[in-house]
Amino acid sequence: MARESEQVALLRRKLGVRLQLARATAGLTQSQLAIAAFRDRTTVAHIEKGRLRADDGFWATADQMCGTDGALLTAYAELQAMQAKEEVKQREAVLAEAQAQLDRLSSLDAATSERTGTEEHGLARLDTTPLNEDRHVGAALGWLDRAAGWSPGTARRAVAARFAAVDVGQVRDLALHRGRVGQREVAEVLRSYYSDTVDGYGTYEVTVDGGATVGTSVVTRPDWLDLGCVLTPDTDRLRFSASLPAPAARLDEQSADRAVNRLAETLAIGTRLIDLPLYWLAELDVSGGNVAGRLGVTQFAHFGLTLDLLESELLGALASGTSELPLRDKYLPDMASVVDFSRRLCIVGVVAVCAIARPPGPHGDADYLMLAQRRSGHVVNAARRLALIPRGFHQPLADYRDDARIRVTVLREMEEELFGRDDVDNTSGDQRSADPMHPSRLSEPMTWLLEHPDRLRIECTGLGLNTVNGNHDIACLIVIEDEQFWTQYGGLIEANWESSSLHRYSTRDPESIADLITDEAWTAEGPFALTQGLRRLTTTNNPRTDLPHITWSLT
Repeated sequence: MARESEQVALLRRKLGVRLQLARATAGLTQSQLAIAAFRDRTTVAHIEKGRLRADDGFWATADQMCGTDGALLTAYAELQAMQAKEEVKQREAVLAEAQAQLDRLSSLDAATSERTGTEEHGLARLDTTPLNEDRHVGAALGWLDRAAGWSPGTARRAVAARFAAVDVGQVRDLALHRGRVGQREVAEVLRSYYSDTVDGYGTYEVTVDGGATVGTSVVTRPDWLDLGCVLTPDTDRLRFSASLPAPAARLDEQSADRAVNRLAETLAIGTRLIDLPLYWLAELDVSGGNVAGRLGVTQFAHFGLTLDLLESELLGALASGTSELPLRDKYLPDMASVVDFSRRLCIVGVVAVCAIARPPGPHGDADYLMLAQRRSGHVVNAARRLALIPRGFHQPLADYRDDARIRVTVLREMEEELFGRDDVDNTSGDQRSADPMHPSRLSEPMTWLLEHPDRLRIECTGLGLNTVNGNHDIACLIVIEDEQFWTQYGGLIEANWESSSLHRYSTRDPESIADLITDEAWTAEGPFALTQGLRRLTTTNNPRTDLPHITWSLT
């Protein structure tokens, strides 16, 4: 289903408000209307919030029960008419893009055989592509010009020329080959690459039930593990500093060429590239039960066209059997460069184990349900990998200082990735709300969770440096203790476009959990964050858990 435009979504919310007012005026409860319309109360509540669509039959019943004499039906018809217009526009856009793809393919032979004038030819054909129309791509091109020391417009011409020669099928084939490289192989290669040591740090690995050992590519310290730090205003103390300049990026010819290639391939296969601000870590202090430190801000292009290329370079080398890693040699050459994050760009990521209490049922005794996602092929990083959900960059939405707290990112990612809040998905468009997480804008599940402080607990369980791309990963645990949440809202949990599928696991199924830990398809930080979260669940002696015994060591 196509994403609704903001105009259609706004009209749907207005219709929901009209329904709520009409129902209240008629003296009806949500449950009474739900019974008449053969729905449940939760569905009616979501329709009134504008979060669920309803058919003609529902609105006819609502109009009759609320005594609005056709007013609700008329408003619904207006919504349908606007939605139909939007669908026509979307179909026309799809057809236009398909035609553009055909035009590019038909001229590819000429572009590759006639090298003279390739850049100008590429630019002429790309007048209607994101290369010239997308401001995020434009910002990335501008950043590349500056980082490479090029005159303005050089990056645009270079990307246009490279785009004209892109073989989309080959790019997709390479992506599939990279996706087949297992987490274990990645961890072993990086452990060999970073064979030098730095006192106090080691590479995290776990042993499951005294048997299988799972190595990771996460470098950490003993005092960064098993934190159990409940995130409150007193303990969640990462702070944004506007005076911190982002570490300088100076691209040589080879690294600039790889950046050009990333942009050309991104445009060719339609991957979303949104150049929004990201937090980077300058200082960290984990002591006294607090997570404190200083953060700066840089644009995504700074990361996406430098350190983020290390993952695809590594996976490509492993898939093809080569050993050359020139970008890694430049950006992250040894263990000292990994751990000395204050002297380089170190983007912050947040990844969480989400444990939702369930009552006894067909699945068995009362337990926690946990979720994992298979990442889609449309994301810039970790495509087609197994990952925890929620997972995302630590980044500001509207308030750089307030959004620096870890808990803010966790709540935002829950809204986006679990509860369907498109308006906090910063890849879907510009952020125009003064406070995207204002109580009046929250989804119904999140509103319910935050009504009482004992319904939701968010902890930081561990911290680590990811040697795949140099990021600092913050492992978290989300615990929803009230069983009523799953009963009332479990059916509304649905992953967003970043996932191709969603999988659930029971904390009373130790065999499945052990298999999950040892799965080869994990993202680099997955086993680290998963096992830190599971260890925290077991230390609480919770009767909802029957988990495998997990021990960690640093090597």
